Amino acid sequence: MNIKTKLTLVIGVLVSMIVLLVSLSIVNLQILTATEPDSPAAGPGLQRALLWISIVGGICIIIGIFMLTIIPSHFNKPIKKIIDGINNIANHNYDCRLNLENHEFAEVSENFNRMAKRLSDYHSSTLAQIKASKNYMEAIINSVKEPIIGLNNELIILFINDEALNVLNLKREEVLQKPAQDISMRNDLLRRLIRELMDLQEGDKNSKKEALKIYADNKECYFQMKYMQINKSGNNKSGSTNDGYVIMLKNITEFKELDSAKTTFISTISHELKTPISAIMMSLQLLEDSRIGDLNDEQKELTQSIQDNSERLLNITGELLNMTQVESGKLQLKPRITRPIELIDYAIKANRVQAEKFNIQIEVQYPENKIGKLFVDSEKIAWVLTNLLSNAIRYSPENGRIIIGARQTDDNYIEMYVRDFGKGIDPRYHQSIFDHYFRVPGTKVQGSGLGLSISKDFVEAHGGTLTVESEVGKGSCFTLRLKA
Repeated sequence: MNIKTKLTLVIGVLVSMIVLLVSLSIVNLQILTATEPDSPAAGPGLQRALLWISIVGGICIIIGIFMLTIIPSHFNKPIKKIIDGINNIANHNYDCRLNLENHEFAEVSENFNRMAKRLSDYHSSTLAQIKASKNYMEAIINSVKEPIIGLNNELIILFINDEALNVLNLKREEVLQKPAQDISMRNDLLRRLIRELMDLQEGDKNSKKEALKIYADNKECYFQMKYMQINKSGNNKSGSTNDGYVIMLKNITEFKELDSAKTTFISTISHELKTPISAIMMSLQLLEDSRIGDLNDEQKELTQSIQDNSERLLNITGELLNMTQVESGKLQLKPRITRPIELIDYAIKANRVQAEKFNIQIEVQYPENKIGKLFVDSEKIAWVLTNLLSNAIRYSPENGRIIIGARQTDDNYIEMYVRDFGKGIDPRYHQSIFDHYFRVPGTKVQGSGLGLSISKDFVEAHGGTLTVESEVGKGSCFTLRLKA
């Protein structure tokens, strides 16, 4: 019996009882009307009528109360089961089933169970895919021979490969799903990684990070730190949201070893070359001595060519030695209090002959008001200014002019600059010109390609900066900035 039949039966019974009650009332009223009021039969008739009406009315009330009690509970129980089943599905309990086969809600129960089974199958397949993808990604990460650490935006370690565990000397169960900052309290290497990651979060993206020196694989290894921010697409205005970070340590031990071997080789060769070059220049001085004999014009031209090339070789070997000092970390600074004008005068005197050769006018811009002093290695900084001024002369046209000067900034820095009005440098090469052995394409002026690189290293060793402003056809301006 379905719910429609039950409701029809209940309503029919109630209507029948009401009709019966009304019929009895009408019949009794007719009897009472036909009977005289003063008749002895009127009283018992009225009592019988009221009795039947009361009995029928009471039965109707009892049936109504019974139906009001039973019927709602009869329907409420399966509805409650359905609601509980829906809540279980909402809570991802896809194993929930309804057992209402013998009830009016059998069809609803059947459809619900079918839906739950499909959801369960879909969840199982999706979960299996997720697990398979997770295992695949873990296999890829572990196959990488460089340490990798993944963190969320709250710095909780989400994944870490075997190489990272080996370098950090930690176990996987000690780090997974654990705050990196808590673990770093007892691990120096991880503490440094997290500290530099936090510096990156604060916006210090241009800071120069030194290579990490770590004892791994029974030898000293060098690692370069790389930090990658993981972003995922979103609906916010920025278009993406930060979802975490990946720390990767690139093993550069092989490159360090090669670089060290290169530095040692260059240093050795430079030292060995200085001796024969000095001997050649000494022989040239003897040849030019009038006591030995006068040279004809061709011989003088040859000796001058030999001298120029020998001086060039000597300059190159000197630059190579400076470079090896910087790269090997053996650069020793001997700072002393120095006035900027003294460094400028030294550079001008060192390049006077070259400037006169090309008829270059050197202008000095130095403030009349008092300018601060520098606490630097005057020999190194003077070498930098000399190199910058020499480059300016070489790249300036004949009968041109060069400006060299100094100024003090409001933030207590002293800037020394060399400005020329030559061909200028293409903006594409403004950063590359400070690299080792780099020369601007199309440059015909001879040079080793080391002067600017060594100059930059010397200045940065003092905590300063060396920058360039240049425009093709309008010349260049190199600025050396040091703390006063």
